[in-house]
Parts: sequence; structure tokens; C-alpha cells
Amino acid sequence: MTLLDWSISFHVHWLAIADSANLITLLQFPFMQRAIAGGVLMGLLGGFLGSFVTLRQLSFFSHAVGHAALVGLVMGVLLQLNPTWMLLPFTVIFGLAVLYLIDQTNLASDNILSIVLSGALAIGVILSSFIQGYRGNLLGALFGDILAINNTDLVLVFLLLVGSGIFLLSTLREQILLTLNPDVAKVQGVPVQLYRYLFVVLLSLAVAVSIKAVGILLVNAFLVIPASTAKLLSHQFIYFLWLSVFLGAMSSVAGMIVSGLFNFASGPSIVLVQFLLFLAVLGWAKLNLQAS
Repeated sequence: MTLLDWSISFHVHWLAIADSANLITLLQFPFMQRAIAGGVLMGLLGGFLGSFVTLRQLSFFSHAVGHAALVGLVMGVLLQLNPTWMLLPFTVIFGLAVLYLIDQTNLASDNILSIVLSGALAIGVILSSFIQGYRGNLLGALFGDILAINNTDLVLVFLLLVGSGIFLLSTLREQILLTLNPDVAKVQGVPVQLYRYLFVVLLSLAVAVSIKAVGILLVNAFLVIPASTAKLLSHQFIYFLWLSVFLGAMSSVAGMIVSGLFNFASGPSIVLVQFLLFLAVLGWAKLNLQAS
């Protein structure tokens, strides 16, 4: 399977349909139904994990993992493997390795992330030069195509969402304490290191499964913007968490509608909706603050 098959297999059909049919007609097509289901599931997952990412200031971490995923994609193409199955272990190994390096050095975490991100991007670009023939299909991986989601992708996202929910919600008190003050959490007997590494595994997997929908360049925004918007609306953790989940799912569906109506790329459309929503909420919050 080539990267083109993986990323933009339905793109030509989508362009033709979007020009000649309305959204009701589009919903009758299996690929559109999978895209909506995938968008909702990824939106839920992104909003859920993104709330912890935002509070723990891990935005740059997920950004680094997302960009380094280019190496995994190119390696999948070179080895003639399904890029999805190459991405999953690669992002996990990369995320754990970066966290280990941060723990083992005296350098600031953003320095480590910048160094590793730059190195991974350099490796990915160099490896891409070994791909024989047309390499323009890498653009599909950079910007994503949610219409290329298949049943396997849906199962993977669903399992990751369920696994993340079970782990984080069953240990919610410890997770909140770890988020607010890791030192106090350690004194209270919370296995801080174990929980940190498990969360990085979940975050890395979330980045891997979301790349197909929104692409390498935008996957970090997919995780961060809904949670940041929710943070402007609520300062109570539980409300903030569920609002982040809701905004993630809602913006994904709205982005796909925008994509269908105006024939825009699906990944950028979703992030554009999230960005505009963030600006609207920010403006509303500023007006309320001035009024009070």
C-alpha cells in the first residue's frame, strides 16, 4: 500500500460529489459516514487528551511528536508497510524516548524538544529522497484527508478513546493532583513517573491516529485549540474537561460541513473552525471582562 492509497484515496470522488450534491446526498456515501464517525471520535479523543495537554503544558511535546511522525510515514513507504501500522509504534517509541531524555538531562524541556524535533525532521526529509517515483502524495500526510479513514482507523480510534477514558477517569483524582502539583502528588503516593509515561503513550498514539485526518502540520492544533477554548469558558476542571470534549467533537463535524460546502481540504477546515471558535470565545470573554 502506498502513501497515496493511505491518505487521499477518495479525494477525486469527493471533489466531484461536493460540486454536484448537497450534504444530505453526501451522507448516503459510506466514506462520508466513516469520515463523520471518525471526526466525532477523533474530536472526542483530541478534546479529552487535549485538556490534560493544555494544563500540563505539553503542547510543544505533542507538536514535536506530530512532526517527527514524518519519519514513521516515510519508513512505512520505504518498507512497503501500511503507514498507520508504522506510525503507531514509531510515535510511542519517539514520545517515550523524548520524555526519557528530558528526565535524564539538566536542559530545559523545550530545548530537548527543539533539538529532537529538528533532528527527526531532518531524518524524515532525507529518507523521503529515497522514495522512488512520485513523492507529491506526501502532501496528503502533511495536511490530512479525513475522507480516507477506513474501518480499521475507526476501530483504532475507538479503542484508544475507550482506553484513555478508562485510565484517566478511573484515576481522575490522582491525575488532577499530578496536573496541579507533581511534587504533592508524589508525596501523596501517586506513581507520578508511571502515570507520566502512560499518558505520553496515550498522547503519542492519539497523535498517530489523528494524522490521517488533519495531517502532520495541524495535528497539534487539533489537540490544543478545543481545550484552550474550553479553558476560556470554565475554570472548574470537570466542566472544563467535558466542554473540551464537546468542542473537539462539534468542531470536527462543523469542519467537515465547511469542507463539503466550500470544497476545502478537510483537515485545514476542521482546524479553521476550531481557530475561529477560539477567536469568538476569546472576544466574548474580553467583552465580558471589560463590562464587569
